[in-house]
Amino acid sequence: MAGLRIERDNGVLRVTLAKPERRNAFDAALIAQLNETFSDVGDARVVVLAGDGPSFCAGADVEWQRASIDLSFEENVEDALRLFRMMEAVDSCPAPVVARVHGHALGGGSGLTACADIAIAAEGTVFGFTEVKLGILPAVISPYAVAKIGRSAARELFLTGMRFNTVRAKEIGLVHAVVPIGELDTMTEMYVNEFLSGAPDAIATAKALIPRVWARGASDAAGLTAEAIAARRVSSEGQEGLRAFLEKRKARWNVSR
Repeated sequence: MAGLRIERDNGVLRVTLAKPERRNAFDAALIAQLNETFSDVGDARVVVLAGDGPSFCAGADVEWQRASIDLSFEENVEDALRLFRMMEAVDSCPAPVVARVHGHALGGGSGLTACADIAIAAEGTVFGFTEVKLGILPAVISPYAVAKIGRSAARELFLTGMRFNTVRAKEIGLVHAVVPIGELDTMTEMYVNEFLSGAPDAIATAKALIPRVWARGASDAAGLTAEAIAARRVSSEGQEGLRAFLEKRKARWNVSR
Protein backbone atom coordinates (compact mmCIF):
# COMPACT_ATOMS: atom_id res chain seq x y z
CA MET A 1 0.00 0.00 0.00
CA ALA A 2 1.31 3.45 -0.89
CA GLY A 3 1.91 5.33 2.33
CA LEU A 4 1.78 2.19 4.48
CA ARG A 5 4.33 -0.61 4.85
CA ILE A 6 3.10 -3.95 6.18
CA GLU A 7 5.37 -6.79 7.27
CA ARG A 8 4.56 -10.10 8.97
CA ASP A 9 7.09 -11.92 11.12
CA ASN A 10 6.28 -14.99 13.23
CA GLY A 11 3.01 -13.74 14.68
CA VAL A 12 4.03 -10.07 14.65
CA LEU A 13 2.35 -7.66 12.23
CA ARG A 14 4.40 -4.51 11.70
CA VAL A 15 2.43 -1.57 10.31
CA THR A 16 4.55 1.45 9.43
CA LEU A 17 3.31 4.84 8.28
CA ALA A 18 5.56 5.40 5.28
CA LYS A 19 5.13 9.02 4.22
CA PRO A 20 8.19 10.57 5.89
CA GLU A 21 8.21 13.51 3.49
CA ARG A 22 4.78 14.48 4.92
CA ARG A 23 5.70 13.52 8.50
CA ASN A 24 3.26 10.60 8.10
CA ALA A 25 0.28 12.95 8.21
CA PHE A 26 -3.18 11.53 7.52
CA ASP A 27 -4.99 11.93 4.26
CA ALA A 28 -8.02 10.09 2.89
CA ALA A 29 -5.91 7.34 1.31
CA LEU A 30 -3.84 6.64 4.43
CA ILE A 31 -6.96 6.62 6.61
CA ALA A 32 -8.58 4.05 4.30
CA GLN A 33 -5.44 1.91 4.29
CA LEU A 34 -5.14 1.92 8.08
CA ASN A 35 -8.82 1.09 8.46
CA GLU A 36 -8.51 -1.84 6.06
CA THR A 37 -5.36 -3.14 7.76
CA PHE A 38 -6.61 -2.97 11.34
CA SER A 39 -10.06 -4.29 10.46
CA ASP A 40 -8.49 -7.64 9.62
CA VAL A 41 -5.07 -8.43 11.10
CA GLY A 42 -5.44 -12.13 10.36
CA ASP A 43 -3.64 -14.43 12.76
CA ALA A 44 -1.32 -11.71 14.08
CA ARG A 45 -0.72 -12.02 17.81
CA VAL A 46 0.61 -8.50 18.23
CA VAL A 47 0.70 -5.41 16.00
CA VAL A 48 3.51 -2.86 16.08
CA LEU A 49 2.52 0.57 14.76
CA ALA A 50 5.38 2.90 13.85
CA GLY A 51 6.29 5.78 11.55
CA ASP A 52 9.12 6.24 9.06
CA GLY A 53 11.39 9.26 9.12
CA PRO A 54 11.65 11.97 11.78
CA SER A 55 8.07 11.75 13.13
CA PHE A 56 5.47 9.17 14.13
CA CYS A 57 2.47 11.13 12.81
CA ALA A 58 1.98 14.89 12.54
CA GLY A 59 -1.83 14.71 12.38
CA ALA A 60 -3.82 15.77 9.33
CA ASP A 61 -2.11 16.40 6.02
CA VAL A 62 -2.19 20.06 4.96
CA GLU A 63 -3.60 19.30 1.51
CA TRP A 64 -6.31 17.09 3.01
CA GLN A 65 -7.26 19.90 5.39
CA ARG A 66 -7.30 22.39 2.52
CA ALA A 67 -9.73 20.18 0.59
CA SER A 68 -12.13 20.11 3.56
CA ILE A 69 -12.70 23.86 3.25
CA ASP A 70 -14.77 23.30 0.10
CA LEU A 71 -16.80 20.36 1.44
CA SER A 72 -20.42 20.72 2.50
CA PHE A 73 -21.53 19.97 6.05
CA GLU A 74 -22.76 16.51 4.99
CA GLU A 75 -19.52 15.77 3.14
CA ASN A 76 -17.51 16.84 6.18
CA VAL A 77 -19.58 14.51 8.39
CA GLU A 78 -18.79 11.55 6.13
CA ASP A 79 -15.12 12.58 5.96
CA ALA A 80 -14.93 12.70 9.76
CA LEU A 81 -16.70 9.35 10.07
CA ARG A 82 -14.02 7.73 7.94
CA LEU A 83 -11.39 8.95 10.41
CA PHE A 84 -13.54 7.75 13.33
CA ARG A 85 -13.91 4.30 11.80
CA MET A 86 -10.15 4.06 11.32
CA MET A 87 -9.49 5.00 14.96
CA GLU A 88 -12.15 2.51 16.04
CA ALA A 89 -10.47 -0.25 14.00
CA VAL A 90 -7.15 0.41 15.78
CA ASP A 91 -8.78 0.67 19.20
CA SER A 92 -10.83 -2.53 18.79
CA CYS A 93 -8.16 -4.58 17.02
CA PRO A 94 -8.32 -8.04 18.68
CA ALA A 95 -4.52 -8.31 18.76
CA PRO A 96 -2.70 -5.98 21.17
CA VAL A 97 -1.29 -2.88 19.47
CA VAL A 98 2.09 -1.44 20.46
CA ALA A 99 2.76 2.10 19.21
CA ARG A 100 6.40 3.06 18.68
CA VAL A 101 6.22 6.86 18.90
CA HIS A 102 8.93 9.42 18.15
CA GLY A 103 9.40 12.95 16.85
CA HIS A 104 5.90 14.37 16.67
CA ALA A 105 2.49 12.91 17.49
CA LEU A 106 0.13 15.81 16.95
CA GLY A 107 -3.65 15.95 16.54
CA GLY A 108 -4.66 12.64 15.03
CA GLY A 109 -1.17 11.37 15.80
CA SER A 110 -1.90 11.78 19.51
CA GLY A 111 -5.30 10.20 18.87
CA LEU A 112 -3.63 7.21 17.23
CA THR A 113 -1.30 6.93 20.23
CA ALA A 114 -4.34 6.87 22.52
CA CYS A 115 -5.85 3.96 20.56
CA ALA A 116 -2.82 1.74 21.13
CA ASP A 117 -2.81 -0.73 24.00
CA ILE A 118 0.83 0.10 24.74
CA ALA A 119 2.52 3.32 23.65
CA ILE A 120 6.29 3.74 23.94
CA ALA A 121 7.73 7.17 23.26
CA ALA A 122 11.25 8.31 22.55
CA GLU A 123 12.56 11.12 24.74
CA GLY A 124 11.91 14.46 23.07
CA THR A 125 8.68 13.40 21.36
CA VAL A 126 6.17 16.26 21.12
CA PHE A 127 2.46 15.59 21.60
CA GLY A 128 -0.56 17.83 21.26
CA PHE A 129 -4.31 17.90 20.68
CA THR A 130 -3.76 21.05 18.67
CA GLU A 131 -7.02 21.29 16.71
CA VAL A 132 -8.41 24.41 18.43
CA LYS A 133 -5.39 26.35 17.16
CA LEU A 134 -6.91 25.81 13.70
CA GLY A 135 -10.45 26.64 14.77
CA ILE A 136 -11.57 23.00 14.74
CA LEU A 137 -11.94 20.25 17.35
CA PRO A 138 -10.27 16.99 18.44
CA ALA A 139 -13.75 15.54 18.01
CA VAL A 140 -13.60 12.09 16.43
CA ILE A 141 -10.49 11.14 18.41
CA SER A 142 -12.03 12.32 21.70
CA PRO A 143 -13.67 9.01 22.74
CA TYR A 144 -10.30 7.28 22.58
CA ALA A 145 -8.22 10.14 23.97
CA VAL A 146 -10.53 10.87 26.91
CA ALA A 147 -10.69 7.16 27.77
CA LYS A 148 -6.89 7.14 27.91
CA ILE A 149 -6.01 10.47 29.57
CA GLY A 150 -9.18 11.25 31.55
CA ARG A 151 -11.46 14.29 31.60
CA SER A 152 -9.20 16.54 33.67
CA ALA A 153 -6.25 16.27 31.29
CA ALA A 154 -8.59 16.50 28.28
CA ARG A 155 -10.01 19.79 29.56
CA GLU A 156 -6.53 21.26 29.78
CA LEU A 157 -5.09 19.86 26.57
CA PHE A 158 -8.14 19.94 24.28
CA LEU A 159 -9.08 23.50 25.24
CA THR A 160 -5.61 25.04 25.14
CA GLY A 161 -4.31 23.04 22.18
CA MET A 162 -0.92 23.27 23.85
CA ARG A 163 1.91 20.95 22.91
CA PHE A 164 3.37 18.80 25.66
CA ASN A 165 6.37 16.59 26.24
CA THR A 166 6.90 12.95 27.12
CA VAL A 167 6.97 13.66 30.86
CA ARG A 168 3.43 15.03 30.69
CA ALA A 169 2.34 12.30 28.27
CA LYS A 170 3.42 9.59 30.70
CA GLU A 171 1.93 11.45 33.66
CA ILE A 172 -1.54 11.46 32.09
CA GLY A 173 -1.30 7.89 30.80
CA LEU A 174 -1.08 8.66 27.08
CA VAL A 175 2.17 6.68 26.92
CA HIS A 176 3.36 3.85 29.13
CA ALA A 177 7.14 4.17 28.78
CA VAL A 178 9.61 6.86 27.76
CA VAL A 179 13.10 5.82 26.64
CA PRO A 180 16.08 7.31 24.80
CA ILE A 181 15.63 7.06 21.03
CA GLY A 182 18.35 4.41 20.86
CA GLU A 183 16.37 2.16 23.20
CA LEU A 184 13.02 2.55 21.47
CA ASP A 185 13.26 -0.67 19.48
CA THR A 186 14.51 -2.63 22.50
CA MET A 187 11.57 -1.52 24.64
CA THR A 188 9.13 -2.18 21.81
CA GLU A 189 10.43 -5.72 21.39
CA MET A 190 10.23 -6.30 25.14
CA TYR A 191 6.49 -5.69 25.00
CA VAL A 192 6.17 -7.76 21.81
CA ASN A 193 7.79 -10.71 23.56
CA GLU A 194 5.53 -10.29 26.59
CA PHE A 195 2.48 -10.53 24.34
CA LEU A 196 3.89 -13.56 22.50
CA SER A 197 4.35 -15.36 25.81
CA GLY A 198 0.66 -14.94 26.67
CA ALA A 199 -2.28 -16.97 25.40
CA PRO A 200 -3.60 -15.21 22.25
CA ASP A 201 -7.30 -15.90 22.80
CA ALA A 202 -7.02 -14.94 26.47
CA ILE A 203 -5.34 -11.66 25.54
CA ALA A 204 -8.03 -10.85 22.96
CA THR A 205 -10.78 -11.72 25.44
CA ALA A 206 -9.17 -9.64 28.21
CA LYS A 207 -8.90 -6.69 25.83
CA ALA A 208 -12.57 -6.95 24.91
CA LEU A 209 -13.55 -7.33 28.57
CA ILE A 210 -11.93 -4.08 29.75
CA PRO A 211 -14.42 -1.61 28.15
CA ARG A 212 -17.37 -3.80 29.17
CA VAL A 213 -16.30 -3.84 32.81
CA TRP A 214 -15.52 -0.11 32.70
CA ALA A 215 -18.99 0.66 31.33
CA ARG A 216 -20.76 -1.39 34.00
CA GLY A 217 -18.69 -0.48 37.04
CA ALA A 218 -17.52 -2.86 39.76
CA SER A 219 -20.91 -3.29 41.40
CA ASP A 220 -22.56 -4.59 38.20
CA ALA A 221 -19.69 -6.69 36.87
CA ALA A 222 -20.01 -9.83 39.04
CA GLY A 223 -21.91 -11.99 36.56
CA LEU A 224 -19.96 -10.77 33.56
CA THR A 225 -16.55 -11.40 35.10
CA ALA A 226 -17.50 -14.72 36.72
CA GLU A 227 -18.75 -16.07 33.42
CA ALA A 228 -15.68 -14.74 31.60
CA ILE A 229 -13.19 -16.52 33.88
CA ALA A 230 -15.28 -19.72 33.91
CA ALA A 231 -15.30 -19.78 30.10
CA ARG A 232 -11.53 -19.39 30.03
CA ARG A 233 -10.93 -22.11 32.61
CA VAL A 234 -12.84 -24.69 30.58
CA SER A 235 -11.43 -23.57 27.22
CA SER A 236 -8.70 -25.62 25.51
CA GLU A 237 -6.32 -22.68 25.88
CA GLY A 238 -7.06 -22.30 29.58
CA GLN A 239 -6.66 -26.02 30.16
CA GLU A 240 -3.33 -26.02 28.31
CA GLY A 241 -2.06 -23.02 30.27
CA LEU A 242 -2.91 -24.50 33.66
CA ARG A 243 -1.38 -27.86 32.75
CA ALA A 244 1.79 -26.22 31.42
CA PHE A 245 2.13 -24.27 34.67
CA LEU A 246 1.66 -27.39 36.82
CA GLU A 247 4.03 -29.44 34.64
CA LYS A 248 6.64 -26.64 34.66
CA ARG A 249 6.85 -26.35 30.89
CA LYS A 250 6.09 -23.69 28.29
CA ALA A 251 2.57 -23.55 26.97
CA ARG A 252 2.16 -24.44 23.30
CA TRP A 253 1.38 -20.88 22.27
CA ASN A 254 4.66 -19.48 23.69
CA VAL A 255 6.79 -18.33 20.74
CA SER A 256 10.57 -18.26 21.16
CA ARG A 257 12.21 -15.29 19.41
